[in-house]
Amino acid sequence: MKIETKCLHEGYHPGNGEPIALPIYQSTTYVYDSTEHIGKLFDLTAEGHMYSRISNPTVGAVEDKIAALEGGVGALCTSSGQAASFISLLNIMKAGDHIISASTIYGGTINLLAVTLKRFGIECTFVDQEASEEEIQKHFRPNTKAVFGETIANPALTVLDIEKFANIAHKNNVPLIVDNTFATPVLCRPIEFGADIVIHSTSKYMDGHAVQLGGVIVDSGNFDWTNGKFPEFTEPDDSYHGIVYTEHFGKAAYIAKARVQLMRDIGAYPTAHAAFLLNLGLEALPVRIERHCRNAEKVAEYLSKSNKIESVNYPSLEGGKYSELCKKYLPLGCSGVVSFVIKGGRDTAVKFMDSLKLASNVVHVADIRTCVLHPASSTHRQLTDSQLAAAGITGGLIRFSVGLENADDIIEDIEQALANI
Repeated sequence: MKIETKCLHEGYHPGNGEPIALPIYQSTTYVYDSTEHIGKLFDLTAEGHMYSRISNPTVGAVEDKIAALEGGVGALCTSSGQAASFISLLNIMKAGDHIISASTIYGGTINLLAVTLKRFGIECTFVDQEASEEEIQKHFRPNTKAVFGETIANPALTVLDIEKFANIAHKNNVPLIVDNTFATPVLCRPIEFGADIVIHSTSKYMDGHAVQLGGVIVDSGNFDWTNGKFPEFTEPDDSYHGIVYTEHFGKAAYIAKARVQLMRDIGAYPTAHAAFLLNLGLEALPVRIERHCRNAEKVAEYLSKSNKIESVNYPSLEGGKYSELCKKYLPLGCSGVVSFVIKGGRDTAVKFMDSLKLASNVVHVADIRTCVLHPASSTHRQLTDSQLAAAGITGGLIRFSVGLENADDIIEDIEQALANI
């Protein structure tokens, strides 16, 4: 099936006389006919749901759908995108380990890697993703366990050369983890270019309607966890009577461990109702993301011609530095997010944003409605000046998330706001 069809038909397969819509299994608890069966669940020798902190039938159907969309062997939904990032890394890392990350990633993820994980004894080195393979290789250490990047960075809108980063990671026997939130699997499927783990903040385009938080981790099933660098997959887990994940789960060892070990202990699992709403968003994702892209292209072109705009960043803009990477990784479009630098710096940017009437000034992105944000004052406010510079953020930078309204109305709103500065 093509991806538009998968969005509608993967995950949930109703039987004869069953509802066509995904049912909401609003229950924390599941009944079994014997204690023996329950014991097998806790030994991981039988399939089933033991408790909704680990799995739920409604959420499971959505996990299966997203795994199919990304081309993975399995997926694990989480209560937020940040939880997905955290669990995807903690699943393979411990105190004393090291990670390499592209510097132009979401500010919240920068804080997670540079501050929170540091408290766990995990160090992160941020690199220029446009540096050569040789330059990036210099930052690897014997204890490096993963490489991290975003397909389309938020809000810098840099485009990751996924194959280059996959090659570097695999030469060092570590996985590449790619945040594919802005692209969604409709526009790019990083696993096809060598990524090993794909994560999303499903709160963004996958949901699309700003109704619930969520995240997801997708396991490609392609990485060799038996290469000697990841004993947690090849040595017995005492908390499950000595189970060895690579032996018991094979290609799905990574995602199985994330669920039965980390999700068991952390409990950042979404509710059945949240998964139901996410599924509604996924069913219409291909139609929505196409409209987002076309509207954003028109807005980016308009902004590029304004004498009040210092620069416009939309990856596929003709003559832009990422146009060739877009042809390779994002031939159908680059999402609905445009970033631009307005002349006059922070004060002018704020005045412009406060003058908008249609676009909503919110701490959100990738919504059906057009919304706008000033990263230096909000999502990236906790970063130092050097971190802001590394992330490609200045005082005049505005992140403009183009919605599904008529493009002419969106442009008219921008035009009247520009007239006020």
